[in-house]
Amino acid sequence: MGVNGLKLRIRRVDRRILHALAQRRHRWVTLALRTVSRLGDPPVIAGVAGLLLLGAVPGTGAVGRHAAFALIVSHLLSQLLKRVVSRPRPTLPIGLGSLIDPPDRFSFPSGHASATLSVALPLFIWLPSAMGAPLLLLALVVGISRCYLGVHYPGDVLVGWALGAVAVAITGLLLA
Repeated sequence: MGVNGLKLRIRRVDRRILHALAQRRHRWVTLALRTVSRLGDPPVIAGVAGLLLLGAVPGTGAVGRHAAFALIVSHLLSQLLKRVVSRPRPTLPIGLGSLIDPPDRFSFPSGHASATLSVALPLFIWLPSAMGAPLLLLALVVGISRCYLGVHYPGDVLVGWALGAVAVAITGLLLA
């Protein structure tokens, strides 16, 4: 199978998973995931990173610096890829539209997924696992919410998470 065949297969799988999620929506899940998705909105995630950076929580200066710089790197990479790839937002079957308004017209990669992981991953590494694991899980749920709400394909979210992890690794090396 060539590159074009692989792309087509990935697109088909992406579409099938997205449509399966959209067809299984429930009112209470929708309410919860709309709220969770907001955690990845730029003012919220930048505010969290800024508070950590400024040491609003005592002792978080170093991890805040890591999270803030990782957020900047992941945002730059995400926005660059969005413009280069220019993948349009998902189209869902009739009667199953997006449940929120997307922030822009590009789907790939998910900026919400990359942003939340780029802040949660340094915290996961720095905090005791009983505190860090729920934050990491929350970041992953933000990514899943973007598919459930109909504004991203699963592949967009996977690449967003990968960008967030790469940004954390790069900034971790630069800040060491």
